[in-house]
Amino acid sequence: MKARAIFLYAILFLGISSLFFSQQEVVLTIKEGMPAIPLALPEFKVHSSSTEATEAALTIRQIMMADLKYSRIFQLLPESYYSYIRPLNPDKIFFKDWLSIQATLLFVGEITSEKSNSILFEGKLYDIKGENYIFGKRYQGEKSLYRLMAHKIADEILKIYGEKPYFTSKIVFISNRDGNDELYMMDYDGHNQTRLTFNKSRDYMPAWSADGKKIAFTSYRRINAGLYLLSPYEGKIEPISTQGTNFAPSFSLNGKKLAFCSTRDGNAEIYVANSNGKNLKRLTFNKAIDTAPNWSPTSREIAFSSDRGGTPQIYLMDAEGSNLRRVSFGGSYHDAPAWSPTGDRIAYVSRVDQIFDIYVLNLRTREIIKLTESNARNESPCWSPDGRHLIFSSNLSGSIQLYTIDYDGANLRRLTSRGENKLPDWSR
Repeated sequence: MKARAIFLYAILFLGISSLFFSQQEVVLTIKEGMPAIPLALPEFKVHSSSTEATEAALTIRQIMMADLKYSRIFQLLPESYYSYIRPLNPDKIFFKDWLSIQATLLFVGEITSEKSNSILFEGKLYDIKGENYIFGKRYQGEKSLYRLMAHKIADEILKIYGEKPYFTSKIVFISNRDGNDELYMMDYDGHNQTRLTFNKSRDYMPAWSADGKKIAFTSYRRINAGLYLLSPYEGKIEPISTQGTNFAPSFSLNGKKLAFCSTRDGNAEIYVANSNGKNLKRLTFNKAIDTAPNWSPTSREIAFSSDRGGTPQIYLMDAEGSNLRRVSFGGSYHDAPAWSPTGDRIAYVSRVDQIFDIYVLNLRTREIIKLTESNARNESPCWSPDGRHLIFSSNLSGSIQLYTIDYDGANLRRLTSRGENKLPDWSR
């Protein structure tokens, strides 16, 4: 898991000198991706006169539209286009109508009232050019489940195109909104923010397990900074490593290993253990500070930060600690590496003229883009499951809040507002 650099180095009593940046090429755009798929998502048909059914139709459609637009895979047709064709008949699709307004896909939604304030939502997806039915799904539930219904069927649409579904993914983070640094969880779009831990000690640096069922995090509940494992849906917490100071956990994507930083042997080093904390093994042996480990998507390599060369830089090593190599050059402060799910990029924090910004290194081309451009302090980057978005913390608004941004610097949006919020991790 990515650690806030200034926090971790302060804890470890590292004196940081004035920093500078030089000599490494910065490219401002990433040219990748594919043309967006034109998708028609007309108003849902409501087979009821109840206000609940009407509200469900509006809410689920709006959430689906936001999801699919955010994905950058689909281009939603303008609402005005629908006025040029005959009204939608869910029982008989006139494919040529939809082809005439340049739709490639058509999503048809229908809402029916059920008893006890429950609705039945049915969605169907059609291929317009091939005049084919692709798939359909049904969901039943009350108002509290409308968002989940929308996210689930949007995920199904992603999967049709071989994309990683993430609209039902969760983000864990740290917030002091209730007076103390505690773990919180929210939906990928910032909704349903929920507190997970309740204690008088500070909690930091949460990291999701590969299966999304557990969260490793640092806590001072036993005076020193120990590493703990939380099962958020069960409320169970168990210690993993409490000897010395323990920070920055990161689970491997194969679900087998957990890497973290610890001073248990007197110096900040990288350790790896089984996902339950057993069979601990030390990977680095250096007088410098080695921290912020982050697994590659293959679970065969680990990126981390080290000042072994005099200043914090990004290094890679194989999962057992061998084949060490430095990948950041130019400048004197690079930290908090985050390996993209596609495996070809690493996001990290760099400080230039006392300004912290997020950069992305392309491991294949060695090109770098500067993702954030402001006088704010931008830290703790973490990739979305599909690798097209990142979440990070920033004081852009004056207080520290969480934002998401696309891989090319577009579509900046704020997710939190209460208290100060930091150290996010996106479930996989």
